[in-house]
Order: sequence, then C-alpha cells, then structure tokens
Amino acid sequence: MNRNQPHEKLLNWYDQHRRVLPWRALPGEAADPYCVWLSEIMLQQTTVATVKNRYDAFISRWPNVHALAEALLDDVLSEWAGLGYYARARNLHKCAIEISRNLGGVFPTDEDGLKSLPGIGDYTAAAISSIAYDNASVVVDGNVERVMARLFRIEEALPGAKKPIRKHAKTLTPNKRAGDYAQAVMDLGATICTPRKPSCEYCPWQSGCLAFAKGDVERFPVKAPKKKRPTRRATIYWLQREGSSGREVWMRRRPEQGLLGGMMEFPSDKWLVEREANAPPVAANWEGLPGEVVHIFTHFRLELDVRQAIVGAFEPEDGRWVAVRDLGSIALPTVMKKVAEHVLPGQFND
Repeated sequence: MNRNQPHEKLLNWYDQHRRVLPWRALPGEAADPYCVWLSEIMLQQTTVATVKNRYDAFISRWPNVHALAEALLDDVLSEWAGLGYYARARNLHKCAIEISRNLGGVFPTDEDGLKSLPGIGDYTAAAISSIAYDNASVVVDGNVERVMARLFRIEEALPGAKKPIRKHAKTLTPNKRAGDYAQAVMDLGATICTPRKPSCEYCPWQSGCLAFAKGDVERFPVKAPKKKRPTRRATIYWLQREGSSGREVWMRRRPEQGLLGGMMEFPSDKWLVEREANAPPVAANWEGLPGEVVHIFTHFRLELDVRQAIVGAFEPEDGRWVAVRDLGSIALPTVMKKVAEHVLPGQFND
C-alpha cells in the first residue's frame, strides 16, 4: 500500500462519516475512560445494535465507576441479562471495585496497567489506551482484521493470520489522533469494508487496497474451516411448591468459575456428550415434559430434557425458592429462560 500518510486519508473520511454512538465522545470532546471501558466490555461478542439498546440504561443506573463499584453483583447481572457471556459482567463489577477502591477511581493510562485489571485483555487494554488517552496502541478487533486482511491481501487463514494482521496494523497506526484513527478503522470495517458486498467505491483506502486491485475483496479474510459443533445433553429439573410468595421454583447459583458462572439456574445433570443416568437432586414424583430445550453456545449445542415435580414442605441444602412471578426480574441466562418458557409457555412473568 502507498504509505504516503494513509492515516490522514482515513481521518479525513472519519471526520465526515464517523458513526454517532452513545459511548463515543463528540468531536472536540475528551473521551471518558469509564464510558470507553464499559462499551468495550459490552461489545465483546455482542453487536453494536444490541449494545446501543442497553448502554444508556446501564450508564443511567451507574454513571461512574464508583457507582458501579457500590452496586450489588446480582443487580449488575440482572441489567446484563440478554447480553450473554456473563463472566464479562462479573469481571466488570470486580474491575470497578478495584479501580474505585484501590486506584481512586482513575483508570491506568497504559496497556500494562490496564491489563492488570479483571476482565481487561490485550484488545480492551489497547482500545482504552488509544481511545481514552490517545496513545498509539494497536487496536485490532474483527472489523480491523477484515480491513487489514483485504488491504494487504493476507493469504494466511485466521486465526493464524492475526500476527501478520497486527504487524500491518502497527505500521499504519499514527502517533497523533491515535484514538480517532482506531475508531476510524473500526467504522470503516463496520460501514464500508463489510463482510459481504463491501462499498469499495466509497472507501478512502481503495487506491492502496491490494484485494480491490485483484478484484477478490470478499475472499478476505481467509478463514479456516469451521469445526463441527458437538452436542451435549442433560436432564434439567423443575421443582415447584406453593409457598408464601405463591408458586415457587427451586433454583441455585452456578459456581463462579466456568460457563454461566455465578448465574442462577434450575438444577441439572452435568452437560455431557454422552448423557449420564443420574438420580434427580431430590426424591419426588418426577414427570418428564414432552419435547426438549435446545440452546446453542459458542462451542457446543445443548439439548435438555425437562422433568418437573411438586413438593410440599422441603428446604434444599443449597439454592433457594424463587417466586415464579419474579423470574423475569432476576438475572437468568437465556438457556434458563427457555426452560421456564418450556415449563410454563406464555406464563414466564406470572
């Protein structure tokens, strides 16, 4: 690519076409590190459209890192419901506590300092350092990967191509307006250099794009063949009683570490490729429900048989009774919402 100040072409384009996003500082304004951090954590594995609908509610409830640090984890998880990957919410809360109590509410300005905090990895540290503090950090997300792979026509397949992509991205990152540049490349990938049918005629980097010159833009980035997603199976148990709050169901909290860590669940067997024949968690007159609950996680498909029982006086050693009418107001992962809807179709908020 012609390296005659390519960042200037991109920044000129960005000044005219930048996206207006609720967490993004307006031209001439200084970025708020809290807003940058919060948005970047929310955007991990989640679309901009989804986050735009949730960010304002989150920031209104906890407008700064001190407020978030004082929040109850269950409240944070409830507000996070629907965004998925709940470990992000737990680390978000831990990070807020660390910054509020031990760093006086001030985010580190350098990548190493940021990476020492819970839930902040290489990409997020670079994004905060660049966007909030205008450091010349190399910010590479999915949009940037696509732009660089096409710009330099990188033949190596992802994820192996990440190293050459980062190397090329570093050569283009400017020392001045680094934060704007990082956001400009992301905007270019999101609005012009899209996965399918890119609008190359509007791209400020068209003249230097090797893939455009060869006429095979959509072939990049090259991706390795997808591995087949395995299926895991289990039985999940809906134990119900009539309590002081009306109809109640027994729930427990998942371990902090691991998938859906810290979230509330209906008890189940282990999620295994080969289903195990396990005894129910308590002795009761269990009945199987027709059909099954299916949920797709990133790395596997989960199929759940659902069994239900009604008990009288019973206090479980772990977990607690939850009013069925309150299920809509607690932090439930999507798979558990599907279970509730399967047991009580159309009555989830009853």
